[in-house]
Amino acid sequence: MTSSTVIVMIAIAVYLIGMLAIGAAYSKRNKTSSDFYLGGRKLGPIVIAMSTEASDMSSWLLMGVPGLAYFCGLADATWTVIGLALGTYLNWLIVAKRLRVYSQKLGAITIPDFFAHRFGDKSGLIEGIAALIIIIFFVPYTASGFAACGKLFTNLFPGTSYIGAMLLSAAVIVGYCAMGGFLAASITSLIQSIVMTVALFVILIFGIRSAGGWDAVVANARTVPGYLDLFSNTTILSTEPGKYGFITIISTMAWGLGYFGMPHILNHFMAIDDGEKLKISRRIGTVWVVISMSVAIIIGIVGFAMSSKGVIAPFESNSAAEAILVRISALMSTYGVIPALLAGVVLAGILSSTMSTSDAQLLAAASSVSHNIIRGVFHKELGNKQEIAIARIAVLCIAVIAAFFARDPNSSVFGIVSFAWAGFGAAFGPLMLFALFWKRCNKYGAVAGMVAGGATIFLWKYLVRPLGGAWNIYELLPAFIVSAIFIVVVSLCTQEPDKEIVADFESV
Repeated sequence: MTSSTVIVMIAIAVYLIGMLAIGAAYSKRNKTSSDFYLGGRKLGPIVIAMSTEASDMSSWLLMGVPGLAYFCGLADATWTVIGLALGTYLNWLIVAKRLRVYSQKLGAITIPDFFAHRFGDKSGLIEGIAALIIIIFFVPYTASGFAACGKLFTNLFPGTSYIGAMLLSAAVIVGYCAMGGFLAASITSLIQSIVMTVALFVILIFGIRSAGGWDAVVANARTVPGYLDLFSNTTILSTEPGKYGFITIISTMAWGLGYFGMPHILNHFMAIDDGEKLKISRRIGTVWVVISMSVAIIIGIVGFAMSSKGVIAPFESNSAAEAILVRISALMSTYGVIPALLAGVVLAGILSSTMSTSDAQLLAAASSVSHNIIRGVFHKELGNKQEIAIARIAVLCIAVIAAFFARDPNSSVFGIVSFAWAGFGAAFGPLMLFALFWKRCNKYGAVAGMVAGGATIFLWKYLVRPLGGAWNIYELLPAFIVSAIFIVVVSLCTQEPDKEIVADFESV
């Protein structure tokens, strides 16, 4: 084992121990279920901004996006990023404050909780369906994060067991998440967003220098037809680019619609101490997202130049290219003690991107089990200590299932996230918008919209999209439209909401 490898391992170990220490420090602050799930609604605007975006970005920011840009050029990655940037801003602008005020008025501390209270459903049907959707889609989403950790270690330390590395990472995430709850997850996410930012810029600067300068990077990219063209569909293995048409652009930008339905992001809006401060959070969060995603795309293109020059080994597939930051970090660690420490920070940043999302997802899924299913559906009264204990057990159980799904080292992080993102966006996105802005929307429309949106994701992905051609549209877009139609039609065809529900809506 080389000295650079030891230094990198120490840097990563310090980071992991630090995350566990934060979890332990905040474990005693969880007195109520609201503390565990929302931090008691006491978080400030900077913490909310950065923890929200860190939990949003996940491993696809430092693995999925650079890998996609490396292998396919600008078009696919850029249009995805544009859609996400717009979705981020609009979510902060039109959803955040109203959800914060509305959820507090109703006493809701989870997204299924909010829907049930908003539509006056005491049967547990809305909570049950919403909780089931969260569990169904968060398991593969969390699995993608665990898989990213496993890929990181196996690429950095050849011969390392993928399963062992993946399980170790999962254990750390479960440890601080189960101990510290939302407070620990938010504080660690703030730290993780800083580490992620440092990692992106360190790799960018080192990569450009290693590739021979920015001019060399651009010249190399131009050797692949359509690689730098936003309207060409290509890969580094292609000799002739295809057309990246209008329908494909709209389909790709539809990623932005997903934000309106992401439970682990929406939960952060509900947790700020003062809704008036969300304007500050919006500005900080949006700027960070635009900068970080743009740098991630550039890193992919820089990585391609490095491999073309022979500085690093080339990648033969999109899935394999997701390890581009790991490979560049491994190279950087061989240049001395300081570069090795920086490489350790970069690799900790990749772990950060995974952990900051996985912890928020685990909490959202755990709350669905303990708060929404046990209390909301089965109407079992639980004390605060009992509910927190059950939530911690749920975190562990869901993590075990996610680890089982993450056992395949060849799975694509970008592909898994894409499917889970679409699921939440279609099942919850339209409903969240109608719940906040249309008082005629009722519980029947809510149920119909969630079921129709979630079902359409599966039908479109596995039955319609494989037909190709005009049908090759990202499943989130058609499913979002179908869900919205069902909400409107079913709500209008059934009885109006009770006066008390309308009064609550109008007061907000």
